[in-house]
Amino acid sequence: MSSKKRHFSLDDLARQFPHEVFIRGISYATENKVRGWSFDNDFVESEVQGSGRNIYAQEIELVFENGKLEAVNGSCSCPVEYNCKHVAAVLLNILDHHNKAHALPGHADGNDAALGFNEQKWLRELEFATHESPAPASVADTEFTKDDLEDGMLIFSLSTVSGSKEVRLIPGKAKQNAKGDLKYTKLSLAVRDMMKSASFLQETDYELLALFNMCTMNSFYYSHYSPKGRMGAVLLDRVAKAGKLYWLNTENKQNHLSRLAYQPLQQAHLAWQEENDYLRLRWQLDSSDTEIPASPHILPTEPPWLIGQDSCGELHVAATSKFPLPALINLVQEAPLLAVGRAETRQAMANRLLDMGLQNLIPLPAELEAQLRADIRMRPVLELNSLTTSSACTDYALLRFAYEDAVAESEQPGDHLLRRGQHGLEKILRDLPAEQSTKQTLQGLGFQAQPVAGHEKELLLCLPDQNAWLNFATKNLPELISQGWDIRPQDDYRYDLQEVEDWYAEVDEDNQQSVWFELELGIVVNQAKISLLPLLVSLIRQAPQDFSLQQVNQRADDEQVLLALPDNTRVALPYARIKPILLILGELYFNEQQGDKLRLPMLDAARLAELSATTHLRWIGGERQQSFGKRLAEFGGINSITPPAGLQASLRDYQKEGVAWMQFLREYQLAGILADDMGLGKTIQTLTHILMEKEAGRLTQPALVVAPTSLMDNWASEAQRFTPDLRVLVLQGKDRSKLFEQIPQVDLVLTTYALLPRDEEALRQYRYHLLILDEAQYIKNAQAKASQTASLLQANHRLCLTGTPLQNHLGELWSQFNFLMPGLLGDIKSFTKDFQHPIEKLGDSQRHALLTRRIKPFLLRRTKDKVATELPAKTEVLRHIELSGAQRDLYETVRLAMDEKVREEIAKKGVARSQIVILDALLKLRQVCCDPRLVKITGAKAVKSAKGGKDKMPPSAKLEELLAMIDELLAEGRKILVFSQFTSMLALIAEALTEKQLRFAILTGDTEHRGEVVRRFQEGDIPLFLISLKAGGVGLNLTAADTVIHYDPWWNPAAENQATDRAWRIGQDKPVFVYRLIAKGTLEEKIQDMQAKKSDLARAILDQGEIASVQLTAEDLQGIFEPLN
Repeated sequence: MSSKKRHFSLDDLARQFPHEVFIRGISYATENKVRGWSFDNDFVESEVQGSGRNIYAQEIELVFENGKLEAVNGSCSCPVEYNCKHVAAVLLNILDHHNKAHALPGHADGNDAALGFNEQKWLRELEFATHESPAPASVADTEFTKDDLEDGMLIFSLSTVSGSKEVRLIPGKAKQNAKGDLKYTKLSLAVRDMMKSASFLQETDYELLALFNMCTMNSFYYSHYSPKGRMGAVLLDRVAKAGKLYWLNTENKQNHLSRLAYQPLQQAHLAWQEENDYLRLRWQLDSSDTEIPASPHILPTEPPWLIGQDSCGELHVAATSKFPLPALINLVQEAPLLAVGRAETRQAMANRLLDMGLQNLIPLPAELEAQLRADIRMRPVLELNSLTTSSACTDYALLRFAYEDAVAESEQPGDHLLRRGQHGLEKILRDLPAEQSTKQTLQGLGFQAQPVAGHEKELLLCLPDQNAWLNFATKNLPELISQGWDIRPQDDYRYDLQEVEDWYAEVDEDNQQSVWFELELGIVVNQAKISLLPLLVSLIRQAPQDFSLQQVNQRADDEQVLLALPDNTRVALPYARIKPILLILGELYFNEQQGDKLRLPMLDAARLAELSATTHLRWIGGERQQSFGKRLAEFGGINSITPPAGLQASLRDYQKEGVAWMQFLREYQLAGILADDMGLGKTIQTLTHILMEKEAGRLTQPALVVAPTSLMDNWASEAQRFTPDLRVLVLQGKDRSKLFEQIPQVDLVLTTYALLPRDEEALRQYRYHLLILDEAQYIKNAQAKASQTASLLQANHRLCLTGTPLQNHLGELWSQFNFLMPGLLGDIKSFTKDFQHPIEKLGDSQRHALLTRRIKPFLLRRTKDKVATELPAKTEVLRHIELSGAQRDLYETVRLAMDEKVREEIAKKGVARSQIVILDALLKLRQVCCDPRLVKITGAKAVKSAKGGKDKMPPSAKLEELLAMIDELLAEGRKILVFSQFTSMLALIAEALTEKQLRFAILTGDTEHRGEVVRRFQEGDIPLFLISLKAGGVGLNLTAADTVIHYDPWWNPAAENQATDRAWRIGQDKPVFVYRLIAKGTLEEKIQDMQAKKSDLARAILDQGEIASVQLTAEDLQGIFEPLN
């Protein structure tokens, strides 16, 4: 060994090895496994007994700098080879052997020299044990009745196993004898058998025995259990609270039972107790000044249970923030005995405990001279943290009291603190009244102490919810800091908030002609811009229920939301600032993009104005959008109009409002749908709008109107009648190509949907001031050629006219807005995902509200019952017709055949890919209901005529009913419209009317001179008009009629309503009766149900009503193919 003075201590060695290796080295050293060593010139050679018979050799180099140990380089012949537990054991053995020698160092103050190896080892283990925990409980005792004691009752006894510290829990029977003593008998039966046979058991006993049985792993053999772990703590808690836990004292071969009273928290502290000239570290209950019995019964449960002389409960020790309680319990049991007579050793131990900061937990075994300090002011220390588990996040505060660098725990007993100052040991007097006032301050702010799973060793202070924490962080915390509190937020604390220095909105666009722009909304924190979009989207996805439109609207402006930033810092945003963003930018609720910006159409500049007014943003760029948004922000309402001088008609008030709305759209470069009910004069409103543009000098290019073929005459005649100053060009007929060159010279160009694709090249050569689609539902299929051509035409302004913008599904609405303002509703894929599917299939009211809000400024809809109150009454009558005889049999034959065919097809391809077969089956069933003669199918059996002539199909019950109705109605002087989806059915009706010699007219797609046919009916020459639903359902004015009969129902209720409104419209002065003929119990009744669903959808979007699913499901098909009742 070197003659130089070298200094290394237990602390020095501990720093050279991993914790687990060092602890194992301590064990090897204390078990005398070091066989020998030689120390020469900072180099050690040694041997250590390994496991089994293995002996390992070590060569160890010690590196000193300035006399202190800086490194250990130890090689070993064991499998680990380098700085293993064997190397650590050798050095510990050397330290123990020479701890009193002059050449080997101790502590700088000489404490280590006075301590033996066992004392130093224990202190080292104290230093290592610094990380875990348990928690509290509550409830009262149970009293037993006299009957319980006399008849016998179940109890559980705790007792030690002979020659061991192990404590066992045993169920038994207790009974009071004649002297009043409690007689106890252990139950030798296994618990399962006892639960079957014992007669003295009460209902609650079975629960306790079942729990006991679970702890013993359902053993058939053992009727005892040594409580440990979480289950042991649960069992003791239940038994003690039931008043059935006893301590069984077996001293002097006498059995004595004493009941253990349950204490919610067994408060305890440590004390040194003198025994036979030695000091032993012992536990002592706070409630008494007596020590816990010589062999403390602290059970290894989680949390630990303390068994006192007459009480029991979970063990709680103040000031254990540095220790997990189970580790502390083990260390107390292993604490070395200190000889009372060795004052030097006790002084050294006291100094080491003081140096380690453990004097508040472990009392000092010797009195140390200290200077009294009453001049140090207490400063509250509040540690703030958040504990995150897989299921929840708990935010909490820990309160301590600092007297300069000496700190007292919140619940630490005593009136003073010890510390080692510059001039020696100091005894600091605590300001207990000030500490109590500090606790009351936190209570006044809403903090309450509560146990938190996984963190029970300290008293945790919690607030009730996130709003309370945000309020504390933003309002109360600055006040506490100003009062001198020491606030210590930890890394995981969620409310260590950064200041929001600014709010901004940045607009970016590709070029001045772009119809799109990008919007970034963000905040400035620490002079850095941070986009809010991805952060808000993430927040909404985590808790969508908290950010529904209804929930957001209910939030008070002073409430705040916690937002985590990309660098893991956090900010609190007031709802007063983010509420407008969430409400105005509805896309945030389902935006799946990961970028920092929203891509919006130019039309959404209107929403920029709302944001600017409500969120006080600093705007960056986007002057064009801001200017447009400002115009909208200053918009005070649609100005009333004065009809143009050239208008040869008197407009109703609602029609003037409609023209004013179209003028507003033109002024603000917007587009829209005039969706007035059929018959409210959409045509004259549009003609007035065009004429106003001409008289104002803005109609420098013609207006182009695209309409169904059947409406060409109507548009031309109404333009001539009401706006004769407009120069009109009708592009129709075989020679229309000669007219194309006149387009720039006229005011109004009329063409049809059928001709639009054929004339695309010619029409695209010109730009139009207005492009107007009448009956715009004709472009409901965006993939149709007419839809695509219409979108390609160049126009300054676009309009759609339709009484039924939505007939079957929301995709039709998208198609029209895609023509008017591409991008307003996104592309069809995103629209289907974000709106159509959630609304139609899931009934999503939030998406419905967002869609309605989005289209509302661009859709004007008035219904007749609201604006045309002078219209006569409309009465709708449903007439059910019973199929009978051969027609009924035929329906069943067709139904069975089609049902089988459809089922086979669906089984092969599914519902979605079986549409052709399904539609064919439905067609045939509808035809049977109308008239069996329409059906062309094998199995449609003919019947013999009554006169024995040729075979014929069964008679039609519905046709017979119609003919009877017509006879009756004509006798009453009624004028009748009969609509059918089938032109072949109209032919059969016409044949029957001819046989009855009744005068009628017929209108189908093949009818020539349509205007002449309509004129004859309107002027009263013909009382009965048969009309194809498709050919005559739109654009006709048939106010001469007062009766409408729908011979067969159609899937689309809007088509039927349009047909009805040929009669019930402006100009009608008679009550109108509408009859619908329905074959009872057949497919036609199911069609009516589908009509109701589609009407609900249209009403929900256009009139903001409730929504319901409109999908045709497998259940619907099953109902359609049900047999007749």
